[in-house]
Amino acid sequence: MIDFHSHILPNIDDGSKSVEETFELLKEAKQAGFDGIISTSHYMEEYYEVNVAEREAWVDAISKNMHRVDLDLKLYLGSEIYITDNIVKLLEEGKASSINNSNYVLFELPLNSKPMNLYDVVYEMLQNRIVPVLAHPERYLFVQKEPEIIYELIQKGVLMQANYGSILGRYGEKAALIVQKLLENNMIHFLGSDVHKPNTIYPQVPEALRIIKIIVGEDKLRELTEINPKLVLQNKAIDIDEPKNFKLSLKEKVMVNLKK
Repeated sequence: MIDFHSHILPNIDDGSKSVEETFELLKEAKQAGFDGIISTSHYMEEYYEVNVAEREAWVDAISKNMHRVDLDLKLYLGSEIYITDNIVKLLEEGKASSINNSNYVLFELPLNSKPMNLYDVVYEMLQNRIVPVLAHPERYLFVQKEPEIIYELIQKGVLMQANYGSILGRYGEKAALIVQKLLENNMIHFLGSDVHKPNTIYPQVPEALRIIKIIVGEDKLRELTEINPKLVLQNKAIDIDEPKNFKLSLKEKVMVNLKK
Protein backbone atom coordinates (compact mmCIF):
# COMPACT_ATOMS: atom_id res chain seq x y z
CA MET A 1 0.00 0.00 0.00
CA ILE A 2 1.03 3.60 -0.57
CA ASP A 3 0.10 6.36 1.87
CA PHE A 4 -1.03 9.22 -0.38
CA HIS A 5 -1.02 12.00 2.25
CA SER A 6 1.38 12.46 5.16
CA HIS A 7 3.25 15.05 7.18
CA ILE A 8 6.34 13.10 8.18
CA LEU A 9 9.25 15.38 7.28
CA PRO A 10 10.69 16.97 10.43
CA ASN A 11 10.22 20.66 11.23
CA ILE A 12 8.61 21.53 7.89
CA ASP A 13 5.02 22.17 8.96
CA ASP A 14 2.71 21.11 11.80
CA GLY A 15 3.70 17.47 11.36
CA SER A 16 6.78 15.66 12.68
CA LYS A 17 8.78 17.74 15.16
CA SER A 18 12.09 15.84 14.97
CA VAL A 19 14.06 13.23 13.05
CA GLU A 20 13.36 10.77 15.84
CA GLU A 21 9.62 11.39 15.49
CA THR A 22 9.86 10.92 11.73
CA PHE A 23 11.42 7.49 12.11
CA GLU A 24 8.84 6.56 14.71
CA LEU A 25 6.13 7.43 12.17
CA LEU A 26 7.88 5.39 9.49
CA LYS A 27 7.95 2.35 11.78
CA GLU A 28 4.25 2.78 12.49
CA ALA A 29 3.53 3.06 8.76
CA LYS A 30 5.37 -0.17 8.03
CA GLN A 31 3.51 -1.97 10.80
CA ALA A 32 0.22 -0.69 9.37
CA GLY A 33 1.05 -2.31 6.03
CA PHE A 34 2.49 0.53 3.95
CA ASP A 35 5.49 0.02 1.69
CA GLY A 36 5.47 3.56 0.27
CA ILE A 37 4.69 7.02 1.63
CA ILE A 38 4.14 10.26 -0.22
CA SER A 39 5.34 13.15 1.92
CA THR A 40 2.87 15.98 1.42
CA SER A 41 4.06 18.71 3.75
CA HIS A 42 1.89 21.81 3.83
CA TYR A 43 2.77 24.65 1.50
CA MET A 44 0.89 27.76 2.53
CA GLU A 45 2.00 31.18 1.36
CA GLU A 46 3.44 33.36 4.14
CA TYR A 47 3.13 30.50 6.63
CA TYR A 48 4.66 27.19 5.50
CA GLU A 49 7.14 28.02 2.75
CA VAL A 50 9.93 25.44 2.83
CA ASN A 51 10.95 25.04 -0.80
CA VAL A 52 11.28 21.92 -2.92
CA ALA A 53 15.07 21.72 -2.70
CA GLU A 54 15.08 21.59 1.09
CA ARG A 55 12.28 19.04 1.24
CA GLU A 56 13.99 16.92 -1.42
CA ALA A 57 17.11 16.94 0.72
CA TRP A 58 15.11 15.65 3.69
CA VAL A 59 13.49 12.89 1.64
CA ASP A 60 16.89 11.83 0.32
CA ALA A 61 18.56 11.85 3.75
CA ILE A 62 15.75 9.91 5.41
CA SER A 63 15.64 7.37 2.59
CA LYS A 64 19.38 6.76 2.80
CA ASN A 65 19.18 6.11 6.55
CA MET A 66 16.19 3.78 6.67
CA HIS A 67 18.46 0.73 6.59
CA ARG A 68 19.94 1.81 9.92
CA VAL A 69 16.63 1.06 11.60
CA ASP A 70 15.87 -1.96 9.41
CA LEU A 71 13.08 -0.27 7.46
CA ASP A 72 12.13 -1.12 3.90
CA LEU A 73 9.98 1.81 2.80
CA LYS A 74 10.01 4.09 -0.21
CA LEU A 75 9.52 7.80 0.38
CA TYR A 76 8.25 10.16 -2.31
CA LEU A 77 8.08 13.95 -2.42
CA GLY A 78 4.89 15.94 -2.74
CA SER A 79 3.13 18.95 -1.21
CA GLU A 80 -0.28 19.75 0.16
CA ILE A 81 -0.78 23.20 -1.29
CA TYR A 82 -3.27 25.53 0.33
CA ILE A 83 -5.45 26.98 -2.41
CA THR A 84 -4.08 30.13 -3.97
CA ASP A 85 -4.25 31.83 -7.35
CA ASN A 86 -0.49 31.21 -7.52
CA ILE A 87 -0.45 27.39 -7.49
CA VAL A 88 0.96 27.08 -11.01
CA LYS A 89 3.57 29.76 -10.30
CA LEU A 90 4.62 28.07 -7.04
CA LEU A 91 5.20 24.83 -8.93
CA GLU A 92 7.11 26.52 -11.74
CA GLU A 93 9.36 28.35 -9.28
CA GLY A 94 10.22 25.23 -7.28
CA LYS A 95 8.52 26.42 -4.13
CA ALA A 96 5.81 23.78 -3.94
CA SER A 97 5.96 20.38 -5.59
CA SER A 98 3.76 18.01 -7.49
CA ILE A 99 3.64 14.37 -6.41
CA ASN A 100 6.92 12.67 -7.33
CA ASN A 101 7.52 15.25 -10.06
CA SER A 102 4.36 14.10 -11.86
CA ASN A 103 1.44 16.11 -13.24
CA TYR A 104 -0.60 15.32 -10.12
CA VAL A 105 -0.88 18.00 -7.42
CA LEU A 106 -2.48 17.66 -3.98
CA PHE A 107 -4.23 20.80 -2.78
CA GLU A 108 -6.47 21.73 0.14
CA LEU A 109 -9.20 24.24 0.90
CA PRO A 110 -10.27 26.18 3.98
CA LEU A 111 -12.26 23.90 6.24
CA ASN A 112 -15.03 26.37 7.03
CA SER A 113 -15.95 28.10 3.78
CA LYS A 114 -15.99 27.51 0.04
CA PRO A 115 -13.28 29.64 -1.59
CA MET A 116 -14.54 32.07 -4.21
CA ASN A 117 -11.66 31.21 -6.54
CA LEU A 118 -12.06 27.41 -6.39
CA TYR A 119 -13.23 26.87 -9.96
CA ASP A 120 -10.80 29.44 -11.38
CA VAL A 121 -7.85 27.72 -9.68
CA VAL A 122 -8.99 24.30 -10.86
CA TYR A 123 -9.40 25.62 -14.40
CA GLU A 124 -5.90 27.10 -14.43
CA MET A 125 -4.36 23.87 -13.19
CA LEU A 126 -6.16 21.85 -15.84
CA GLN A 127 -5.13 24.34 -18.54
CA ASN A 128 -1.51 23.76 -17.48
CA ARG A 129 -1.89 19.98 -17.70
CA ILE A 130 -1.96 19.60 -13.93
CA VAL A 131 -4.25 16.96 -12.46
CA PRO A 132 -5.72 18.46 -9.27
CA VAL A 133 -6.21 16.10 -6.33
CA LEU A 134 -8.35 17.53 -3.55
CA ALA A 135 -7.30 16.53 -0.04
CA HIS A 136 -9.94 15.14 2.34
CA PRO A 137 -13.11 16.58 0.72
CA GLU A 138 -15.23 14.99 3.46
CA ARG A 139 -13.82 17.40 6.04
CA TYR A 140 -14.98 20.66 4.43
CA LEU A 141 -18.11 22.10 5.99
CA PHE A 142 -19.51 23.33 2.66
CA VAL A 143 -19.08 19.84 1.19
CA GLN A 144 -20.85 18.29 4.16
CA LYS A 145 -23.83 20.53 3.45
CA GLU A 146 -23.69 20.22 -0.35
CA PRO A 147 -21.79 17.04 -1.32
CA GLU A 148 -22.92 17.40 -4.93
CA ILE A 149 -20.06 19.91 -5.25
CA ILE A 150 -17.68 16.94 -5.30
CA TYR A 151 -19.54 15.39 -8.22
CA GLU A 152 -19.19 18.68 -10.11
CA LEU A 153 -15.46 18.88 -9.39
CA ILE A 154 -14.84 15.30 -10.49
CA GLN A 155 -16.70 15.99 -13.72
CA LYS A 156 -14.33 18.90 -14.31
CA GLY A 157 -11.27 16.67 -13.81
CA VAL A 158 -10.48 16.87 -10.08
CA LEU A 159 -9.58 13.65 -8.24
CA MET A 160 -10.35 13.05 -4.55
CA GLN A 161 -8.25 11.79 -1.61
CA ALA A 162 -10.02 10.75 1.58
CA ASN A 163 -8.46 10.30 5.02
CA TYR A 164 -8.45 6.89 6.70
CA GLY A 165 -9.43 8.56 9.96
CA SER A 166 -12.65 9.98 8.53
CA ILE A 167 -14.42 6.63 8.34
CA LEU A 168 -13.46 6.05 11.99
CA GLY A 169 -15.05 9.32 13.11
CA ARG A 170 -11.76 11.06 13.92
CA TYR A 171 -13.08 14.26 12.30
CA GLY A 172 -16.62 13.96 13.59
CA GLU A 173 -19.84 12.26 12.54
CA LYS A 174 -20.44 14.59 9.59
CA ALA A 175 -17.14 13.68 7.95
CA ALA A 176 -17.77 9.98 8.65
CA LEU A 177 -21.17 10.17 6.94
CA ILE A 178 -19.88 12.10 3.93
CA VAL A 179 -16.83 9.91 3.33
CA GLN A 180 -19.04 6.82 3.40
CA LYS A 181 -21.35 8.43 0.83
CA LEU A 182 -18.41 9.43 -1.36
CA LEU A 183 -16.95 5.93 -1.20
CA GLU A 184 -20.29 4.36 -2.06
CA ASN A 185 -20.68 6.62 -5.10
CA ASN A 186 -17.25 6.29 -6.75
CA MET A 187 -16.08 9.71 -5.62
CA ILE A 188 -12.85 8.76 -3.85
CA HIS A 189 -9.70 7.87 -5.79
CA PHE A 190 -6.96 7.72 -3.12
CA LEU A 191 -6.66 7.14 0.62
CA GLY A 192 -4.18 8.86 2.92
CA SER A 193 -3.32 8.89 6.59
CA ASP A 194 -2.80 12.67 6.85
CA VAL A 195 -0.57 11.65 9.74
CA HIS A 196 1.01 14.41 11.83
CA LYS A 197 2.08 12.70 15.06
CA PRO A 198 3.06 9.22 16.27
CA ASN A 199 0.51 6.96 17.93
CA THR A 200 -2.44 8.57 16.18
CA ILE A 201 -3.78 7.27 12.87
CA TYR A 202 -1.28 4.62 11.72
CA PRO A 203 -2.22 2.09 14.44
CA GLN A 204 -5.88 2.56 13.43
CA VAL A 205 -5.37 2.05 9.67
CA PRO A 206 -6.12 -1.72 9.77
CA GLU A 207 -9.54 -1.02 11.30
CA ALA A 208 -10.22 1.73 8.73
CA LEU A 209 -9.28 -0.69 5.94
CA ARG A 210 -11.66 -3.28 7.33
CA ILE A 211 -14.58 -0.84 7.26
CA ILE A 212 -13.74 0.62 3.85
CA LYS A 213 -13.46 -2.88 2.39
CA ILE A 214 -17.01 -3.60 3.55
CA ILE A 215 -18.19 -0.42 1.77
CA VAL A 216 -16.34 -0.72 -1.54
CA GLY A 217 -15.12 -4.32 -1.79
CA GLU A 218 -11.63 -5.80 -2.01
CA ASP A 219 -10.91 -4.87 -5.64
CA LYS A 220 -11.87 -1.23 -5.18
CA LEU A 221 -9.89 -1.00 -1.95
CA ARG A 222 -6.79 -2.25 -3.77
CA GLU A 223 -7.41 0.38 -6.44
CA LEU A 224 -7.53 3.18 -3.83
CA THR A 225 -4.51 2.02 -1.83
CA GLU A 226 -2.20 0.50 -4.45
CA ILE A 227 -3.15 0.78 -8.11
CA ASN A 228 -4.10 4.47 -8.35
CA PRO A 229 -1.21 5.75 -6.19
CA LYS A 230 1.30 3.75 -8.28
CA LEU A 231 -0.12 5.22 -11.48
CA VAL A 232 0.35 8.71 -10.02
CA LEU A 233 3.95 7.97 -9.04
CA GLN A 234 4.56 6.77 -12.61
CA ASN A 235 2.78 9.85 -13.98
CA LYS A 236 0.24 7.72 -15.81
CA ALA A 237 -3.45 8.37 -16.38
CA ILE A 238 -6.01 6.92 -14.00
CA ASP A 239 -9.11 5.25 -15.37
CA ILE A 240 -11.75 6.28 -12.83
CA ASP A 241 -15.18 4.75 -12.33
CA GLU A 242 -18.08 7.00 -13.25
CA PRO A 243 -19.16 8.94 -10.16
CA LYS A 244 -22.79 8.73 -9.09
CA ASN A 245 -24.31 11.98 -7.96
CA PHE A 246 -26.34 11.90 -4.77
CA LYS A 247 -28.13 14.17 -2.36
CA LEU A 248 -28.47 13.76 1.36
CA SER A 249 -31.76 12.44 2.68
CA LEU A 250 -33.80 14.70 4.92
CA LYS A 251 -32.61 12.75 7.96
CA GLU A 252 -28.97 13.10 6.87
CA LYS A 253 -29.40 16.81 6.21
CA VAL A 254 -30.77 17.27 9.70
CA MET A 255 -27.79 15.40 11.13
CA VAL A 256 -25.30 17.48 9.17
CA ASN A 257 -26.93 20.72 10.27
CA LEU A 258 -27.27 19.75 13.94
CA LYS A 259 -24.10 17.81 14.71
CA LYS A 260 -20.97 19.65 15.76
